[in-house]
Amino acid sequence: MAKKSIIAREQKRQRVVAKYAALRKKLKEAGDYEALDKLPRNANPIRLHNRCLLTGRPKGYMRKFGICRVKFREMALYGKIPGITKASWLVSTRIHLFRIQSIEKIQCTSLTR
Repeated sequence: MAKKSIIAREQKRQRVVAKYAALRKKLKEAGDYEALDKLPRNANPIRLHNRCLLTGRPKGYMRKFGICRVKFREMALYGKIPGITKASWLVSTRIHLFRIQSIEKIQCTSLTR
């Protein structure tokens, strides 16, 4: 879990970006870069950082879900994300390969007898 102060700082940045979005757009279209320089630094959306909505974790963020990979995996395993299931193709592939190998061994031994 991220520190509460870091999460609060990021939320404050989001509010400032939303507040100045229309003004920034108008100034950019007019080409008034001196007025853009006078706006607060946090009014620029580049300064925002994606964070997990549940924990505030900045790394491993999945944009489609808005959460980090750790919480995504946890929620997916408990079935809390609709349509997401754990993939198990590797296990089934290994079983299938094992069956093929065992069948080949049986056929080889029956041919040698």
